[in-house]
Amino acid sequence: MIEELFAIEEESYRDSIVHRLDARVKLILTIAAIIAVVSYPFEPDLYLVSGGFLLLLIILFGLSKTAVKTYLIRLAMILPFGFFIIVAQIFFKNPRYTEFTVLIDLPFGIAVYQESFLFALMLSLKFIVCVSFIILLSGTTPMQDLLEGAARLGLPAEFTLVLGMTIRYLFVFAIMYRHIQNALATRCFSAYNRALPYRYRISTIAYTIGTFFLRSFEQGERTYMSMLCRGYGRSSYIYITKKPLASTDRLVLGMIMPFIIIFPIIIYLL
Repeated sequence: MIEELFAIEEESYRDSIVHRLDARVKLILTIAAIIAVVSYPFEPDLYLVSGGFLLLLIILFGLSKTAVKTYLIRLAMILPFGFFIIVAQIFFKNPRYTEFTVLIDLPFGIAVYQESFLFALMLSLKFIVCVSFIILLSGTTPMQDLLEGAARLGLPAEFTLVLGMTIRYLFVFAIMYRHIQNALATRCFSAYNRALPYRYRISTIAYTIGTFFLRSFEQGERTYMSMLCRGYGRSSYIYITKKPLASTDRLVLGMIMPFIIIFPIIIYLL
């Protein structure tokens, strides 16, 4: 996970049409697409709507020059967080339906219902589309640009300050974790090495976690003292300069935003 954090940030600095877009445009499009997909009713037309948004994603991913393998790896890392909720739907009678058809009878009175299975399938489509937009956003926009874009769109200054500090020192802690991991590797220690006694591995991991928290605490103290020396106070905020949208950004926003809004409405009315 730590290595993937650095990989995502490094990839966001690549050069492509999507990478060069203003962070505000990508934030607006991502939020609009998520709202459009999530708010669409659980009806058979959802398959067509999801297909349209997936086609848009394929075009954007192609323009961003993101490798298919990279997308699949990141999607696989996120899938477990929603997989269990989606799979659990098939074992319960969904209140959206009045009649139920049993597909599979399992022991202990558990059954798989056809209607619940269709609901889970539509829920998975919504999940994949929303997560894919987030993967595209994070993979083509540096975190600092995301923060500045959100601030220019009206994110409160307090949130901007907290998120800015979180983003900045998230990588500090990640580097600290990497140093500890390298120190263990140079000492030929591996938590998965069965040649080492089990209790020794557990105790070493426990000491490592304790060391990491102590280093994090010390780094936090040093950081706070440095901030005080530089005039940090209750009224301190991150200064974000004003930046007008370029003509290319306006053109992309004007082309994609109507599709995100109008396409689901047309499918719903038809």
